[in-house]
Amino acid sequence: MARRSSSTSAAKAFTRAYQRSMKALTAATLRSGKRIAGQVQRVAAEHLKPPRGPGDWLAGAALGPGGARRYHLYRPPDMQLGERLPLLVMLHGCGQTGRDFAASTRMNLLAARERFFVLYPEQDRMAHPQGCWNWYDHRFGKADAEAATLMAAIDQACMLYPVDRERVAVAGLSAGAGMAALLATRYPVRFKALAMHSGVAPGAARSPATALGAMRGRRVPPMPATAVGKAMGAAAVLTTLPPLLILHGDADLVVSASNALSTAEVWATATGARPGIERTVQRGKRHAMRITEFKRQGRTFVMLCEVAGLGHAWSGGAPRLAFSDAAGPNASRLIWAFASKQFKAAPPR
Repeated sequence: MARRSSSTSAAKAFTRAYQRSMKALTAATLRSGKRIAGQVQRVAAEHLKPPRGPGDWLAGAALGPGGARRYHLYRPPDMQLGERLPLLVMLHGCGQTGRDFAASTRMNLLAARERFFVLYPEQDRMAHPQGCWNWYDHRFGKADAEAATLMAAIDQACMLYPVDRERVAVAGLSAGAGMAALLATRYPVRFKALAMHSGVAPGAARSPATALGAMRGRRVPPMPATAVGKAMGAAAVLTTLPPLLILHGDADLVVSASNALSTAEVWATATGARPGIERTVQRGKRHAMRITEFKRQGRTFVMLCEVAGLGHAWSGGAPRLAFSDAAGPNASRLIWAFASKQFKAAPPR
């Protein structure tokens, strides 16, 4: 009996100790869960908070062949009744959100001063874990499906807000630059200007493997006419592709700087433009920039800007943010100056 009582006591002691341990573990888990939940809520709140500056930060979503995509539209302050403004579509790079891109480029501050809308579509992490646009995935149709969904977002913005449809431009960084180029080649009549910052040449990839090769600098053949629209002939390419601004750092270790010249040559060949004399521009202590313009009949169809010492980052962007280099020439101003010039120069369609 003594032995059984001793065994029973030991079992009860073990049970009590186990219960105490589980209670302590549960309390620790709850504390940890609350801490993590608080961190998630803070991150979510920061993500939803509009970038600093005047104007409105308007949320929306569009549905298309590539699924649903969220977006934010920046509307400058003090809109006048009957006023119609240009639209600049800004496509972020991998690892960014639309808000991140707005913060690093500071495009909204420029839009408030110059008076234009800015549309920031956002990639869904279910479509790509790193938030990259699938600009390269033609083999399985993701690229064209996403491009069509982005056009749905653009159409929605033009329908809901007083956008001047004759003054629309598109720009992007890295993967966003690749998707911007795809939009401009698939829907050329919809855009008056295209800007590619640290991107890969159009037509350089059709799969993840070939995209990596292109990022490392594999040269691409001239873009065929069939890459522009679905039923356009070679002669139509010359009059429909929008003028292109290329910005690329020569210290880019993610997307080889050789892509800048490849992109310029591809676009110049497709538009019949010829290169001019390279010139170097430097303002104060900012990185120097080599500029080459490719023209046809006196009009610039390609402007190539190679920035000395710039890595894989937005040139002239906000300091202390990812993918942003404050020491470079101001890419946002360069893009808007280029786009606004094309709005004035382009014949009505």
